[in-house]
Amino acid sequence: MSTVPALDLIREPQRAAALLHPLRRRILHALSQPGSASSVARQLDLPRQKVNYHLRELEADRLLELVEERRKGNCTERILRAAASHYLIDPEVLGPLAADPEKLSDRFSSAYLVAVAAGAIRDLGRLRAGAEEADQRLATLTLQSEIAFSSPAARNAFAEELANELARLVAKHHDDSEPEARRFKLFLGVYPGLKEEDDGSEPQPEERD
Repeated sequence: MSTVPALDLIREPQRAAALLHPLRRRILHALSQPGSASSVARQLDLPRQKVNYHLRELEADRLLELVEERRKGNCTERILRAAASHYLIDPEVLGPLAADPEKLSDRFSSAYLVAVAAGAIRDLGRLRAGAEEADQRLATLTLQSEIAFSSPAARNAFAEELANELARLVAKHHDDSEPEARRFKLFLGVYPGLKEEDDGSEPQPEERD
């Protein structure tokens, strides 16, 4: 059995709409391990015919993939699974409505940070697609940490020192004198951490056919 990709970055509006459908999300979650229309219907306590309809739609949108077909008497049971372990919708799906840092003047606002992060996701979507097509590994680096500040003054001092150190490192290592030099993008964002009990979860919306 082939390995399921860790992430599918959704770049098409139709696939995004399918992923946002409450019942289809439940079906995708149920099929994180291979299963059939019958097994999903039992797990979600839904009519098999209804589940079968959504399975066909999800498979057409490449959110599910066929694992195997099994003969059961006079019938053929199709075993499906989610096409990826996790999904993320590319901000590019919104087209001109997507957040654009170039149109935001306040570089210290949360909106600007969100727009820059969204741009990184959009760029990574294109780069991942190109790397997969060329069967190459995409060169990236991710650093993540948490820090507690005793006061706003301490936070401001950290920000200033971080900016200065980053400028020093960029000046030290930046070299575009070589024709084959490869440019990389880098951004740093600092934002308040959520408390463990504040997970931002919302009540599940009602199912729709």
